[in-house]
Amino acid sequence: MPWKLLTAPEHLPTVGPEMLVALDVDGTIITHGGECYPEVFEAVRRVVDAGAHVVIATGRGPESTGPVLEMLGLTAGYAVSSNGAITLEVDGGLEGGYRLLDVVTFPPEPTLRRLRELLPTALFMVEDGQARRWVTQPFPPGEVLGTPIVLDFEELCRLPASRVTLRAPDLNSADVHSLLLDAGLHGVSYSVGWTAWVDIAPAGVSKATALERIREHLGLSPFATVAVGDGHNDHEMLDWASWSVAMGQAWRDTQLHAQAIAPAVEDRGLAAVLNSLRFRH
Repeated sequence: MPWKLLTAPEHLPTVGPEMLVALDVDGTIITHGGECYPEVFEAVRRVVDAGAHVVIATGRGPESTGPVLEMLGLTAGYAVSSNGAITLEVDGGLEGGYRLLDVVTFPPEPTLRRLRELLPTALFMVEDGQARRWVTQPFPPGEVLGTPIVLDFEELCRLPASRVTLRAPDLNSADVHSLLLDAGLHGVSYSVGWTAWVDIAPAGVSKATALERIREHLGLSPFATVAVGDGHNDHEMLDWASWSVAMGQAWRDTQLHAQAIAPAVEDRGLAAVLNSLRFRH
């Protein structure tokens, strides 16, 4: 589906307090190299300054979400991290810029044991109910913000998990996706990233479930929601939004969940989406 000049649908309100705009981070706001282009920053700030509820919705854990909130100057409102398992209340006056508002956990042991059986050389990380992170061994340099605590696999299995992450540095994304199709995982949902990185969440939990709770709390119309993303973990969010836009570099199966296609992240695609919204003059 090639992208064309984006035009926001007529049913959306003008940008203001009646609108919720949910934005994925990696591959949407910032490139996979970690850069946020000035045009994208300015477009996000334009929407924020017009009064809309801009909600970061990411697979990142809270510790990695905080710097994005700071970079964009988001000091109030809400954010969704860990693919919907953790909802944050944004508060620029707090250390880190947020507090944990809602956390959904699950017992990770069956999932961890099945995954280790399939991929005995994989690295595992568990994010617990306080958003602390524990790993079986360090992840490749630059992939995880901060320093998660190394813990024995058996101990890892006993933690309540808001998220389990699998990283298989010696495999590619397609290999891991193929293995997981036959894994028989129960009681969880998962999404495979651009690398051989898999995030596993409690069953029925996604960015969309957390966003819907935020929308209801804010009392906004379901027809006043916008979502932009590029990954498998964005499918439910794109289905949920009244206007959904996939990034130009997204996989074809992700683009099929969206109503419109933006230019790629390297082409400042998010700026094109946000600038297509109607603003009050």
